[in-house]
Amino acid sequence: TLEGHTGPVESVAFSPNSKQVVSGSDDRTVRLWDAVTGALQQTLEGHTSGVTSVAFSPDSKQVVSSSVDRTVRLWDAATGALQQTLEGHTGWVRSVAFSPNGKQVVSSSVDRTVRLWDAATGSLQQTLEGHIHGVTSVAFSPDGKQVVSGSNDKT
Repeated sequence: TLEGHTGPVESVAFSPNSKQVVSGSDDRTVRLWDAVTGALQQTLEGHTSGVTSVAFSPDSKQVVSSSVDRTVRLWDAATGALQQTLEGHTGWVRSVAFSPNGKQVVSSSVDRTVRLWDAATGSLQQTLEGHIHGVTSVAFSPDGKQVVSGSNDKT
C-alpha cells in the first residue's frame, strides 16, 4: 500500500523499467514511489489544482502530469525537478501521454482540444479540434503516427 496522498488518487502508472510508480492526486501533488519497497521517493509540487493524469516517458526518465489548473508539467523522474510547464489549454486537462519515442506529449482537455507538444522544449506543435464536448482520454498508436481520443460527445 502506497500511503501519503491527502486527497483521492486520480491516476497511477508504472515506469517502463518497472522501478518506479507515479501517482497523481486531488491534493495537487505527483508522487514517485519505489516499485519494489513502496517507499516514497519524491513529492512533486507545482500544480495549483488537482492532478488528473500521470505517465512515464518510454525511457523512464521523465514524468508528465496534467491538472485542473489547465497545465501539463514535465518532471525529472530521478530528481523530481520541474522541467517544463506546458500552457495553452483553456480548460482543465484530463489526460496525458508520451509518444512511443518520448519526443512528444499529447494532452486532452475539457476545452474540446487535443494538443501535441515537444517534450524537449515544451513548445506547442499542434492543436487538434473536432470534438463538440470535453476530451476525456488520449493515447498514441504504438508506431507514434496516430493519436486517438475519447470524449464526452460519445466519440
